[in-house]
Amino acid sequence: MKKWTVSTFKAAKGVRKLGCCTAYDACFARLADEAGVPCILVGDSMGMVSLGYSTTLPVSMQETLSATAAVARAAKDALVIADMPFGSYQCGDDAAMANAVACLKVGADGVKLEGGARVCGLIRRMTDAGIPVLAHVGMTPQSVNAYGGFKTQGKTREAALQVLEDAKAVEAAGAFAVTLECVPDELAAEITAALKIPTIGIGAGPVCDAQWLVMHDLLGLNEGHVPSFVKRFANLAADAKKAFAQYVDEVAGGTFPPPRRGA
Repeated sequence: MKKWTVSTFKAAKGVRKLGCCTAYDACFARLADEAGVPCILVGDSMGMVSLGYSTTLPVSMQETLSATAAVARAAKDALVIADMPFGSYQCGDDAAMANAVACLKVGADGVKLEGGARVCGLIRRMTDAGIPVLAHVGMTPQSVNAYGGFKTQGKTREAALQVLEDAKAVEAAGAFAVTLECVPDELAAEITAALKIPTIGIGAGPVCDAQWLVMHDLLGLNEGHVPSFVKRFANLAADAKKAFAQYVDEVAGGTFPPPRRGA
């Protein structure tokens, strides 16, 4: 398998649909990479699934860099994208550029920014500097306080046109792909047809060029609420608890570890 690049990812549009996911450490990044996942996002979703936060907002730049470095060391073929956390690019373009550069220095192949037309100037500056950018429109979790919760976007025609214009704007600014999160299927289809760059859906139906799933949801590690569009492809939480319980029981019962003769 050859290393996925921004160019090969873009070239897959209309040829092959791509199943992409998140990862936050070297262990799961290696497993995803060896399984053939083409793109791994070091998502700020780590805040909720790994770090115990109630939203993505508290995730720090240092937490992102640490996780990105671990994933990049383990993923040999997948395209590794660092999700820039809240505050890391709303802090002025110069600081945002420095944060994006830091992501690439620890091994990311590109960065992801939330927002449409309002971040296009920054996207253009980054791409002009050689920093690949994956854009994100529709429901943007870092704006959860402005939305008043995690809500589907683009349900009215006026709102749908705004999402469409945002998608066109980030493409024109140089983004190599765009995430469409929690938008109606028909809007995702319209945007996918209108753009030359790939769309990556999460809760946006089957027509998108690629799909995201949060690793913990995909593997059944998250036993709390999961969105209706999620499919669990395994039930690792139950398997893990069973293993932990068996370990505790065997230690308590004196059967683990076994005696080592002559040691």
